[in-house]
Amino acid sequence: MTETISRLLAGGAAEAAAIRGTNDRPTLTYGALRELCQRTVGTLNRLGIGRGDRVAIVLPNGPEMAAAFLAIGCGATTAPLNPAYRAEEFTFYLTDLRAKALVVLHGMATDAREVAARLSIPVLDLVPGEKAGEFTLEGGEAGNAAKPGMAWPEDEALVLHTSGTTARPKIVPLTQANICASARHIGRTLELAPDDSCLNIMPLFHIHGLIAAVLSSVAAGGAVVCTPGFDALRFFRWLDEERPTWFTAVPTMHQAILGRAERNAEIIARARLRFLRSSSASLPGPVMQDLERVFSAPLVESYGMTEASHQMCSNPLAGPRKPGSVGLPAGPEVAIMGDDGTILPQGEIGEIVIRGPNVTAGYEANPEANAKSFTHGWFRTGDQGAFDEDGFLTLTGRLKELINRGGEKVSPLEVDGVLSGHPAVAQALTFAIPHAKLGEEVGAAVVLREGMDCTERELREFAAQHLADFKVPRKIVFLPEIPKGATGKLMRIGLAEKLGLTA
Repeated sequence: MTETISRLLAGGAAEAAAIRGTNDRPTLTYGALRELCQRTVGTLNRLGIGRGDRVAIVLPNGPEMAAAFLAIGCGATTAPLNPAYRAEEFTFYLTDLRAKALVVLHGMATDAREVAARLSIPVLDLVPGEKAGEFTLEGGEAGNAAKPGMAWPEDEALVLHTSGTTARPKIVPLTQANICASARHIGRTLELAPDDSCLNIMPLFHIHGLIAAVLSSVAAGGAVVCTPGFDALRFFRWLDEERPTWFTAVPTMHQAILGRAERNAEIIARARLRFLRSSSASLPGPVMQDLERVFSAPLVESYGMTEASHQMCSNPLAGPRKPGSVGLPAGPEVAIMGDDGTILPQGEIGEIVIRGPNVTAGYEANPEANAKSFTHGWFRTGDQGAFDEDGFLTLTGRLKELINRGGEKVSPLEVDGVLSGHPAVAQALTFAIPHAKLGEEVGAAVVLREGMDCTERELREFAAQHLADFKVPRKIVFLPEIPKGATGKLMRIGLAEKLGLTA
C-alpha cells in the first residue's frame, strides 16, 4: 500500500511511547503525537500553508525537531536546514527552496530570522510543551491554504539539497510515498518492532537521521530517543539511562564510541543492544569486527543516499554479514551499469544504479543533471562497485573520488581498508593530491590510536604488502582529527587543497 506519514503514525498503540528525550520530560505517546499532527496541520492551514508548500525548519537536534518533521510533514513539505548555517547560506537555501515559512525555536538566536525577514518569509516560533516533542507554533498571518488537509502519497514530503561538494547543491524532492517506502524497507531489514527504541545521535537535517532513526522507528510502532546530537562523552550515559535497543551512526561516530568503549565496559554489559547500524560512508572492516566484539551485538552496515530516501542495500541482521561490503539489495532494485548503459553481469565493476518506490523522480529544475542521472529508468548513483558471488555489493569508490594516477585508477576505499588494517591506525582517509606530470597522486590522512606510534615509512611499507605499487600512498599525513562535513562524513574531495598539499 502506498503510504503517507499520517498513515504510518496510525499504527502505533495510543499509549505507547513514540518520542522520548534525554531528560525528565514526559514521553510523547502515539495518541498525543497523532493529536499534535492534526493540530499542527490545522495551524498551518489557517496560516495559508498546505500540501506542497515548503516549510523550512531550523531547530536544534532533539525531540521537538523530530516531532516537527513528522507533524509538519503530515500536511506540508518539510525542508530541514543545518542550524549552524550563516546568513549567506540561509539566504541561498531559503531562496532556492522558495520557502513559504520558516520554523525556528522560540528564543533561539539564528541568522535565519533576519534572512527570512529580509526575504519576506513569515517566521513561525516553535514553543515547546510539557512533553518531549510537544509544541505549538506562534506567529504568521491568517491565510487560505490552496491544498488543505492531510498529505496524499504523491505529495512532496521532504526536500533536501545534495552536499554540493563538487557543484552547486541540487534540490532533491521526495514524496510521501518515497520516504514511507524507505522507512518500511529499513524496518524489514532491521526487524523493527513496537518494543524497539532507537537512540538518535544523527543530525536531523540529514536523510540518515530523519528516515533511518525517526521515520523507521515510528513506522514500526517503536520509540525514538532524541538526543541533542552526537557527543562521545555523553553517549554511554545516554545508553545507560535510556536503554535503547539500537542506534545508527556514521563511521566517524562509531570510531569515537569504540575509542571510549573499554572504559565503559560495565555500561555496555548492563545496557545490552540488539544491534548497531552504520551508514552514510564506508565502515572499515576491522572497525566493524571490533564493534561487534565490544558490544556483543551484530553491526549492520547499510548503503544509502538522499536520492533514494536513504537505504538501498544492507547487510542482513540475521545471517552472514560481510565486513567491507554494504550488503544485499534492501528496498529498491540495484544493478551495475556499464558506460554504454547496459546492465553488467555479476562480478563486473561498473556504476551502481537503482530504481524503486523510494527513489526520487528527479532533481528539481535541473534538466541537465536529470539527463545525466537517469538512464533507461535507472538512477545513476555516481558510485562504483560490483556484486560478488553471494549477491553482496562492494563499493570500489565514488566515481568523482577515484584517483587517476597517470591513467591508473585507484579506489580510495580500497586503500582506506588496507591502512585501517594496521594495528596503530584508528582512521584513514585516502585522497587525490594534484601532480604536475601524473595529474593526480595518492595521498592519505591518518589518525593514530591513542598511545600508539607509527612512521610514514612504516605505513607505506605495510601498504606495499597488500597493494600494487601505484596504489601505495606517496604522501601520508598524520592528523589529530580528519576534517568532517556537517553530517559527520569525512571530507575526501578537496582535502589536499585544505591541507596545502601538492605532489
